[in-house]
Amino acid sequence: MDNENRLPRILIVDESRMVRAMIGRHIRDYYDFREEADGEAAWQVLVLDHSIDLVICSLSLPILDGNGLLMRVRSSRLARLAQMPMLMISGDNEEALERAKSHGASDFVSRTATAAELLARVESLLKLAQAQNQLKENLEQNVQNPETGLFTRKYIELQAAQAMSHAARHGSEVSAIVMGFDNVGALREEHGAEVIQTLQKRFISILQGKIRKEDSLGHYAGSQLVAISPGTPYPACESFGNRLREAIQKANIAVHGQRLNLSVSIGVSNSPTDTVTSAGALIELAGARLKEAQQAGGNRVIACSRAPVAVSAAPTIECALALIQAGSEGEVIPHLRVLARQLLPLLRLMERDLELGLPIAGIEQRLLDLDSAQDAKDAGHK
Repeated sequence: MDNENRLPRILIVDESRMVRAMIGRHIRDYYDFREEADGEAAWQVLVLDHSIDLVICSLSLPILDGNGLLMRVRSSRLARLAQMPMLMISGDNEEALERAKSHGASDFVSRTATAAELLARVESLLKLAQAQNQLKENLEQNVQNPETGLFTRKYIELQAAQAMSHAARHGSEVSAIVMGFDNVGALREEHGAEVIQTLQKRFISILQGKIRKEDSLGHYAGSQLVAISPGTPYPACESFGNRLREAIQKANIAVHGQRLNLSVSIGVSNSPTDTVTSAGALIELAGARLKEAQQAGGNRVIACSRAPVAVSAAPTIECALALIQAGSEGEVIPHLRVLARQLLPLLRLMERDLELGLPIAGIEQRLLDLDSAQDAKDAGHK
């Protein structure tokens, strides 16, 4: 039987012969399968048998348990194994179940699941794997837009999904920024489609000089662009958007000797600040905020927080560092005394254990002096 017509092959892994037989009866009319009783034997089969398309595996196994097998599969350097659909048979051990989720289990099914439920889950996972494989096969021709060289929308979503998965595992975050010129329809009607293309290329050139190497820049819709920024808090992205907006507003771009009155609007979303569950939803939310900004008159940035931050509300240390790295030192300077006090315990510990020669007493006294000066200033204004 050739590869195109063969039945998908499933590896059933369970210590109980009765459970393996029951699963086999459920799937034998639709799939080819083989069985193993322990995780180590299953691993050897997966390495040697390239025809396996999916694994149905118990969490409780001898020699190598289900979580151990799952970790080996997901950490494999072979893409065939690392991306293998793993349908785990869940038991009553909640801790083992949570570990399996964190180790990349594709889905879960109860040991008492009906044939219909089992077949539905298997079919869903196989279809997803087929779609992912097809995407990878076409990746080279779908990665870049031939006219601009930027990533396509599909590839940007894939990049965002990978960034969100990494962020979830490491307790980090991901921001999406969707950007577009305001009044594109009027510009196109007055100056023609070629001018819009020229403006987009100019915009792309500006963005490529400003984003980080780890960020991904691509197309969103029409002339609108999207950037995925791993590890960046949304205030830093909002600040970046405002600097970009101001630069476009001040830019002297002319057509046939006539200066164009240009402005851009920007929408920002962030995971986990925004409770989105997929990369597509994260990008769409930023796009919706871009639309909201344009409908409100344009030339503005709408991010996760609509309320202005009070001067007395200091950013966290992590957020302050992100703002500094983004070139927004001005937003941090008003809060330096508060941030310095937050850092004092760390500075004391560093001085105690590393003996760096830090003038801790002098720093504390200087902060007290600044507080006294501020108090006196405030009292003078009353």
